[in-house]
Amino acid sequence: MPLVGLTTSLAMRAPVRAQLNVAYIQAVERAGGLPVLLPPSLGPRALSGLLGRLQAVVLTGGGDVDPARYGEERHPTVEGDLPERDALEEEVVRDAIARNLPILAVCRGQQMLNVARGGSLCQDIPSALPHAVAHAGRDEGDNHLHEVRVEPESRLAAVLGGDRFRVNSRHHQAVARLGDGLVPVAWSPDGVVEGLELPGRRFALAVQWHPEDMAVAGDAAAMRLFQALVAAAGEG
Repeated sequence: MPLVGLTTSLAMRAPVRAQLNVAYIQAVERAGGLPVLLPPSLGPRALSGLLGRLQAVVLTGGGDVDPARYGEERHPTVEGDLPERDALEEEVVRDAIARNLPILAVCRGQQMLNVARGGSLCQDIPSALPHAVAHAGRDEGDNHLHEVRVEPESRLAAVLGGDRFRVNSRHHQAVARLGDGLVPVAWSPDGVVEGLELPGRRFALAVQWHPEDMAVAGDAAAMRLFQALVAAAGEG
């Protein structure tokens, strides 16, 4: 059973707690993986030792990435950024790419992958794209907010089993300048990047929506993302 690292966030109210949507854990378990939680408070030595044992990683959703990490002033809408989490996830990305570990990046995870590869973010979609579709819905589970178009020849389309889907959506930021080597492979109707790939790697996919909630609610395409991640982990 492959060990799959899942990044987590912090709930800053006292007492401070590490937290993660349980749907990520359930989706990895149902796909045949063994979830291993990576709290932002892990020190460098502990993180290094743990990463060497993992066979895949999931960069999970959560608060915004600190704009200072991509050299921009902070927009008033930025919230929920945690320096500890940003630092940990940048190290996770570096390690996973260096060791060719399978990576699945979800929502904030897609944004963090892009930033860790030298890219930047649109800090607030409503401000930058006033005519954009609704991206910041509060839906859960399998409630589908908008359509995404996936490049038919992409690995993401092959994994999902198609090139048109309706997905859930809970974000106000998005990929802007692409990070090194990343290729956009999915878009919402307004042109916002909804999926990324890093070609030449064993498995490196990112999506802007929340397949973990959709997967545990019974969405077969979303479940295939986690199954493909665990299958790639088992090949290493």
